[in-house]
Amino acid sequence: MNFLISGSAGFIGFHLSEFLLKKKHNVFGVDDLNSYYDVKLKKSRLDILKKYKNFIFFKRKIEDIKIVKFFKKKKIDIIINLAAQAGVRYSLTNPLAYRKSNIIGFTNLLEISRRNNIKHLIYASSSSLYGGNRTIP
Repeated sequence: MNFLISGSAGFIGFHLSEFLLKKKHNVFGVDDLNSYYDVKLKKSRLDILKKYKNFIFFKRKIEDIKIVKFFKKKKIDIIINLAAQAGVRYSLTNPLAYRKSNIIGFTNLLEISRRNNIKHLIYASSSSLYGGNRTIP
């Protein structure tokens, strides 16, 4: 199977990518390597993933519309969206960063799915979505 994993240099994206690669799946990893978290750590994770022949990395922002055309000819079975602008406090001072990555970027991945007839898209959110609720669904 061929996977597109956005946020492949992040904590969850790295571990998921490595798991799938060990299972002999092909992984197209996408990450913009922004500096919100340690870029050196992200690059060291990518160095590990690049040792697998079935891993191809693309340094791209998912909110860039060019990503839709870029993946037009790629055979992808499943998209897993783990890319997002993190940090609740940062959203209070820079809300447009969240709109770009979390909304426009996700819309681009939906468009890749639609244009390429991809049947499976998995979207991971965070506990921050639930806010200060005492009861979590």
